[in-house]
Amino acid sequence: QVQLVESGGGLVQAGGSLRLSCVASGTIFSINTMGWYRQAPGKQRERVASITSGGSTNYADSVKGRFTISRDSAKNTVYLQMNSLKPEDTAVYYCNVDGYSTVVDFTGRPRPFGSWGQGTQVTVSS
Repeated sequence: QVQLVESGGGLVQAGGSLRLSCVASGTIFSINTMGWYRQAPGKQRERVASITSGGSTNYADSVKGRFTISRDSAKNTVYLQMNSLKPEDTAVYYCNVDGYSTVVDFTGRPRPFGSWGQGTQVTVSS
């Protein structure tokens, strides 16, 4: 199994900054894409940002220019630096990681995995 542990959420005033971290551990052979999603009350979960193993990044239009995703592959960790926060950024932020496990299938190939973190609350006050 692959476990994800997020940290860094909290309460901040509009215009402030927070940095989220997510560490993956467990039966990991390799990690492909690491990403952050968020879910506000009464809304669907949405993708915020993602980063591939090659370092390519993708951002939601609503956070472009304000948020930066990065990863430390040696530590199986992904970060989300959030600047110029707005009240509409208030949500529970979830880490998502996919890759291949050290558990193999009947052919001997690593099994793919996809895991979610437990979520961390980010609240931006106006």
